[in-house]
Amino acid sequence: MQLRTLLYVALGGDAGGVKEQLLARGWELMHATDLAAANRIQAHRHLPVGLLVVGAALTVPEAAIEACVNASHGMEWVSVCEAQALESPGFRELVLGCFFHHQVLPLDWRELELVLDHACQRAMLRRRHKTHTHVVDAMGMVGQGPAITRLRQQIRRVAATDAPVLIGGESGSGKELAARAIHQGSLRSAGPFVAVNCGAISPSLIQSELFGHEKGAFTGASSERRGLIEAANGGTVFLDEIGDLPLELQTNLLRFLQEKTISRVGGVRSLQVDVRVLAASHVDLAEAVAVGQFRDDLFYRLNVLSIDVMPLRRRMEDVPILAEYFFQRCAGKSKTRVKGFSRQALAALMAHGWPGNVRELYNRVQRAVVMSEQRLIGPADLGLAAVETPVGMGLDTARTMAERDAICLTLTRVGRNVTHAARELGVSRMTLYRLMGKHSIALSALQSPYADPQPAAAVRPLRTAPSIVAGYGPST
Repeated sequence: MQLRTLLYVALGGDAGGVKEQLLARGWELMHATDLAAANRIQAHRHLPVGLLVVGAALTVPEAAIEACVNASHGMEWVSVCEAQALESPGFRELVLGCFFHHQVLPLDWRELELVLDHACQRAMLRRRHKTHTHVVDAMGMVGQGPAITRLRQQIRRVAATDAPVLIGGESGSGKELAARAIHQGSLRSAGPFVAVNCGAISPSLIQSELFGHEKGAFTGASSERRGLIEAANGGTVFLDEIGDLPLELQTNLLRFLQEKTISRVGGVRSLQVDVRVLAASHVDLAEAVAVGQFRDDLFYRLNVLSIDVMPLRRRMEDVPILAEYFFQRCAGKSKTRVKGFSRQALAALMAHGWPGNVRELYNRVQRAVVMSEQRLIGPADLGLAAVETPVGMGLDTARTMAERDAICLTLTRVGRNVTHAARELGVSRMTLYRLMGKHSIALSALQSPYADPQPAAAVRPLRTAPSIVAGYGPST
């Protein structure tokens, strides 16, 4: 049976009679007497598990073993060794970074069989996961959790219309990616997609940037110039961080939305434009309207349809997939010896709260690819603290840890305000109190690990009228 087949590599002899015992217990062994033979077997057979047996000391360099292990895509490795072998710092680092588990001679055969069975199951699960996971879909989105699945569905629905869409979400969560997906799925996909960051343009230039100017309209205007809205004619304009748009410019934008015409700075004629408007903001525009920082009539013009892009901490199941995708992108652009993530790195990724969302994850992976000196990325390469996780930690355990960390992180972000934290996590106050009790979280024990870049109210879901709002739960 395939699940009971493994690659058996004995370096320096069969210490402890492991081969005979495994054969007697019904295991089929593909025997390799050295690493070269192991590499040849791996090139022709896709085996779930590799078993490395060494004596008191290694007879080959650790780097050669590491290269052999890294060449076995999808295989889980288990080591059996004498206790003296673990006295070598290089071998310890190799075992911790590259192996599913290790056993020390003399062996408990029942325990070794359980470890090998678990390694087989994990390898088959990994292979099945890679077979059925399409990392990047036609929308350019990565992930397969309920949050990203729901977002894809909503994008397909709003893309079928030509109405304005308001996209909510924290900075770095992927609002522009959602806007591009809406454009690509619409009848305007053959037209231009023009992205405008309203918060990055100088207030003195933004009117000219958006609407263009005529020759001689101001000092330095030596020729007429089309604005960004006019450049998007026949396509889509994406107004990112529209909440930062000055109030006087909001009036001009409102006129454009109502009449589909614009006037260049210094011009006397109106120009007809055919542009669909998508807008995004990390702040709650409804609250901005309430305090007089955003025009209510413009808000309702933009907020015909709305979707919300969930923060990364609310879709932790996609973190490993995103990390692997970013790793492949970064590794493909540079000459690196790094082959992937260690188990400790993956555990650290799942334990982090991701205040910077997907953008932060990409930056950390990019840094790790450049800075790592090992074959496998460790927590320190990512700038993250290592977390203690038992070997073979199950999905339920990982989810529980991620849930607890997300609650603690959110409470510290909002100054221990349970009402604000519950709103940000998308649960009721009673549910949050129940979860705090489940995880033994005390408000008095929480300390903020970093300053919140935005006020708590700025990241709450948009309160809207007729809209399509993402209704994700706390586990997304």
